[in-house]
Amino acid sequence: MDMSFTYIALLLGTGFIAGIINTLAGGGSNLTLPALMVMGMPADIANATNRVGVLLQSITGIIGFRKAKKIDTSDIVPVLIPTLIGGVVGSIIASFAPSELLKPLLLSAMIGMTIIMLIKPSIISPPPGTIPHKINEKPSAWVALFIAGVYGGFVQAGVGFILIGALAGTLRYDLVRTNALKMVCTLAFTTLAISVFIWNDQILWVPGLTLSVGTVLGSHLAVKFALKADPKTLKWFLFVMTLCGSAAALLSD
Repeated sequence: MDMSFTYIALLLGTGFIAGIINTLAGGGSNLTLPALMVMGMPADIANATNRVGVLLQSITGIIGFRKAKKIDTSDIVPVLIPTLIGGVVGSIIASFAPSELLKPLLLSAMIGMTIIMLIKPSIISPPPGTIPHKINEKPSAWVALFIAGVYGGFVQAGVGFILIGALAGTLRYDLVRTNALKMVCTLAFTTLAISVFIWNDQILWVPGLTLSVGTVLGSHLAVKFALKADPKTLKWFLFVMTLCGSAAALLSD
């Protein structure tokens, strides 16, 4: 595939912005998937290639949040179990079905989150001092994380919103810790998805790695911002990104 200077700049720029968005909210793949398809990739190849950047940005985010002690390691395994099971199901579906099948689910989830944040924002952004629940105390969290895993394994765009709804909405993590655990979940099912895509020879590595340079830089910057930002600022960033994601889903083909 021709990698002209214009395409390289496009991938680096969209990757950088997507890395910030995905680390603090979700929906960054609404930028990177079209960027890859502009290069002439079919939707399934772009979907697979996009995961390279997502994988590396997730590792970057996890390292940053872990250094700041914002990842609750005791909760990682219980949270990952339903997410990984869903990720296996979703990634298998992704190899044989068009990504457009889950557009209504994505749109419904994002519009629903927008409404919730307007009417009762404390559901997504718990008050300071809220003690998180354990996953075995909230069966609804297991179901929500499984759905997030299926969607994330199927198509990356917008999965962060579903994970935030599961982690903050049902388990009551604050937004910083929610984003930290979200990155762990994303890394887990992206690793599974990439394995399936490699098996089916659906990844174009040069564009994928070029994109990942931007996503890694964006994620690194976003972690620093998240650790210093006021919780209200993070909440409003999430709200704006949810609106943008909803608009992108509505306008996409």
